[in-house]
Order: sequence, then structure tokens, then C-alpha cells
Amino acid sequence: MNPVHRSILSSTPGLSRRTFLGLGAAAAGVMLLGACGSGETATSATSIPRDGGRLRAVFAGGGAQEVLDPHKTNLYADVARSNALYDKLVEYGDDLGPVPRLATAWRPNGDATIWTVELRPAVFHDGRPVRAADVLYSYQRILDPKNALRPRASLEVIDIARSRAVGDRTIEFVCARPCGDLANVLAAFGAYIIPEGTTDFTAPIGSGPFTFVSFEPGRSFVAGRFDEYWDGAPHLTELEILTAPDETARINSLLGGQVQYADDLGVTSARTYETDARVQILRSPRSSMSGFAMKVDRPPFDDLNLRRAMFALVDREELVSTVLGSSGVVGNDLFGKDAKYYAGDLPQRRLDLDEAKSLIRKAGAENLTIELQTTGATNGFVEAANIFAEQAGRAGLRIDVKVGEGSTYWTRTLDEGVLSSFRSGAMPIETHVAQRMLSTSSKNYTQWRRPEFDTLFATASETTDEELRARAYKQMQSQLYTEGGLLVWGFSDGLHGLAPNVAGMAQNAPSNTLGYARFDKAWLS
Repeated sequence: MNPVHRSILSSTPGLSRRTFLGLGAAAAGVMLLGACGSGETATSATSIPRDGGRLRAVFAGGGAQEVLDPHKTNLYADVARSNALYDKLVEYGDDLGPVPRLATAWRPNGDATIWTVELRPAVFHDGRPVRAADVLYSYQRILDPKNALRPRASLEVIDIARSRAVGDRTIEFVCARPCGDLANVLAAFGAYIIPEGTTDFTAPIGSGPFTFVSFEPGRSFVAGRFDEYWDGAPHLTELEILTAPDETARINSLLGGQVQYADDLGVTSARTYETDARVQILRSPRSSMSGFAMKVDRPPFDDLNLRRAMFALVDREELVSTVLGSSGVVGNDLFGKDAKYYAGDLPQRRLDLDEAKSLIRKAGAENLTIELQTTGATNGFVEAANIFAEQAGRAGLRIDVKVGEGSTYWTRTLDEGVLSSFRSGAMPIETHVAQRMLSTSSKNYTQWRRPEFDTLFATASETTDEELRARAYKQMQSQLYTEGGLLVWGFSDGLHGLAPNVAGMAQNAPSNTLGYARFDKAWLS
């Protein structure tokens, strides 16, 4: 997923961070709790799970445009709501490997053109069993070109028209071409299962651990415990997900006792409050990739010399030390550092101002002004953009930083402009490529479209030969490293805040994996 963070406040003129604290609680119909002073003793979590209570979690949201359609999941708040209401067939584990969920087994035929998938016994919130027909309907909806849904790029290997239900809990997926790794396809971002025939999501029904209670877009989502959940009923009686525009509002609501979970804290906040009795810091390892997206299909970045100049002029160490702190490591203009298939043998790029200036001259771009779009709704974006602008100035380019409204940032920068701040949560490299780097990818922020690149991806996806697949991914990354438009300057852990009376949250779960933004195993003391 894109690490997209949108603002409820930005879409509500005149609403301040302080106002949010009152509004969030008022919208939820709850009484504000008095804030403890720093260092005061707070209630600690019990080691033995306890049932009951409402846990309130706050995420950066998407404002009035938020929906409960799980196939439109894009924001971290969407992920949290979808994880509460729905299931996928397979999820990514902490190591980004497949973890069975509604699917218990998947096996190919001899040439990996047909896969048989078995479902576990599970029921939807209205008591209907989860059947093969529901899975086929969900995937058919995702794959319908008219719907333009994000998981489509990952699932398009499935020939849904030729796929069939063998029984109520057995599906035969026919692939349009050999598919060597179906589990990764089934775990695709947003590939949740909905009941057959669902078209209305105003009061959604899923098979997840919580049932729908209420939803006010951009403000509050409330769900109740589902006692028949196949993986065990949650400890919590209710879960409420609130949204706040920026990190300051989120950390303040946690410190003030209005919420028990605050998503996506900055490095400075985590360091400030790591010894504060009112906060536990929860880490999501390897969760955040930070960079800038250059659109390669239009001036000035259709000139490879200028893209290479940008790679040479950036001081990654300065950005990492200033913006990410001790949790950060430098990037090398490739996604998925240390993940499976990552091309770690490509030379680490370093600051080379002479090379940058030479390439800028070759591109005829001396003293060129380039607009960089960014937003204050995502931690570190504006700070990194300003540092990058200063670095570019040393090489003779002028970067004009434009700070835009948060709720439309990711839709706007997908097609508009030439240069934008970019961040991503964790996912396998295969998923990143499928959803962002193919000619048909719906989230192609760099507008990278190369038929030979698409062919390499098809080769990697089709083969069951692990060496051939690894070689294809290496070739793809070599192309992106040499000619691509994604400048990746750093990686860091995701940081979240918990109230001291919260326990049971998954530890060490990267974003976009099974343990992230899930509250069905959490409890309150």
C-alpha cells in the first residue's frame, strides 16, 4: 500500500488540532478522559487476556471520501477497517511469506496453470457460510476492468471466467498463463472476500473478527465483537477507529487518554515518549520506504540524464539522519531492501555533485526550476522535501516545494505533476512491481511503462523455476536502478503508540502484514 495519509481537518475548514480532540470524542459519544502528566503512573496492561471494553484507535484518514468497500483499500485507516470486517484467503506474515487465512491449502497442477484452493469452515456476520462462490464473486468484481480496483493488477493472472467452484469449499483457479506463486497473488493488497452479490457497503457484511455498527466517513468507524469468528472471538467488545490529520493530533489524543492506539508516529515523538508511562511504543520493522517519484513519461524527467543527475545529487545520509533518525537506513533507489529477490549487489549510490552537475549540463537543465509536490499530512514529507530542495540547489537545480492538501494528495500526484514525495509500506517486491511498475499498474506513480519490463515480470510470475524467477527480478531491478524514476533514499521502522493498558498487539509486524492494524487479539486492562 501507499503510505497515504489524509486529513479530516484539511477537509473541514477552520478545524484545529485542538478542536479535533473534542470532535473525535463527541462524534463517538464518549467522555474525554483527563490527561496524565508526564511521568505519572498509568494503568498497566494485564498479562492475562481480559474480555470487554472499547478500544479506540486513531489513524490518518481520508476525509469525507472514505468508504467501506474493502477492494478500494488504500490508506492505513482503510486497512484497519478492512482487517476488522473482512478476511483474505492468504495474508503476508512478518517475513512477508504467505500465511493461510480463509484458504487452508493451495496446490498447482503439473504446469501451474490450474490451482486448487481449499477453504476453511467460516461464516459471514449474517450467518451464511463462506463459500467458493463468494471467493469467485469477490475476484470477479476485482478483475472487472470497469471497477479499476487496485488488487486487479495482482489478480489478473487468474482467468476468472474459466475458474470454478468444485464444491462449497473448494475452488479451481484457472490461470491465464502459468502461475508459479499463487499464494502471493491471493495475499494481494485489498483482495478481501465479500459475500456473493454484494454491491452496497453502507452496512457491510464480512467474515472478519468484528461486525459493522456505524460509520461516519472521515471521523469514526465502530464495530462490535463477532462471537463466531473462525480464529476466535476478539477480547474487545467494541473497536472504534478515528481519524486525525497529523501526528501531533494523534499523539495528543493518546496522551490525553482519548484513544488507546495512535498509528504512525514520528521519530521525534517516539524518542520523546519512549520512557513516558503514558505510552508504549510499538514498532513495525522495515515498514516504511521513503523517496521521491519522478514521472519518466514527460519533461523534464523523460531525459535519462536528468534522472541520473537526481540520483547523484541526493545526500541520502543527510536525509536519513535528519528525517528518520536512528531507525533509518539509506536506500539505493530500489524497493524492498533485504526482501526476497532484492538486488542487494547493485552498487550503493552516493552523493556525487560533480557527476550530478555534468549530467544536468548534458540534459540542458542548468538553473531549471522543478516543482516538487508534497503534503504535511504524512510524517517527514515536508522536512525531506525541503532538505532535498537544498541539496538540489548545490547542483544547480531549483526545487520549488509545493505543500498541498492531504486528502487528495495521492490521487492528485498519481497523474499530475512531475516530481512528488513518495512513501510505501512493506510488501513483497512482486506486489510492488505488479501494482506500481507495470504498464497496466493502477498505482504507477512514476509512469514507468516498458514492454520488455512487463515481459520479465510475466516470466517471473509464470515460472516454477526459482532460479529463473530470481534472475528475472534481478533484471527488472537493474532496469529500474539504471533508468527508473523512483528515487529511494531511506527505509525505517513504522512507529505507533499504545496506551499502557493495552496488550495483545502483534509485535514486529511490518505494515501491510497480518499483524499490522489488527485488534482482534488485543485486550484492555
